[in-house]
Amino acid sequence: MTLELIKWSPALKQELIDICNDVDRTFLSNRLPYPYTEESADWWLGMVSGHDGKDGVFRAISVDGKIVGNISVEQKADVYCKDGEIGYLLLTPCWSRGIMTEAVRQICEIAFSELDIIRITGLVYAPNIASRRVLEKNAFIQEGLQRNAVYKDGNIFDLCVYGKLK
Repeated sequence: MTLELIKWSPALKQELIDICNDVDRTFLSNRLPYPYTEESADWWLGMVSGHDGKDGVFRAISVDGKIVGNISVEQKADVYCKDGEIGYLLLTPCWSRGIMTEAVRQICEIAFSELDIIRITGLVYAPNIASRRVLEKNAFIQEGLQRNAVYKDGNIFDLCVYGKLK
């Protein structure tokens, strides 16, 4: 298996639309539109082109030449400006193959070298054990638990706060 993190570009717009429409949304933010339209992709790709390498790192996850997910670290603002928040998604057929564990390893390396940050924060819904394990395998430490912090699809979840220092 060959895993690469590829910079997003307008040439990958259809792949972006496809993964955003096909991904399991159980533990994702509602900010990800559904259905994910061409307009959604145009907006996001425009945002990425303005921020990548400045206050964020945004990559497509490619496995054996096929785009199967997205991963990013976005630098925060104000007094939190030395912290970046990691986010990721992966198509269901690719789960449990070590893909996201490796993608997180690579994106952290890139983010710590390209962005002016000293830590990366990961926020994970408590029942999302697989995502928690991905962070833990990458030396993220669970620093806290925000009780009843997330409301998603009629459910209330605790939110686990993870951190990794440079």
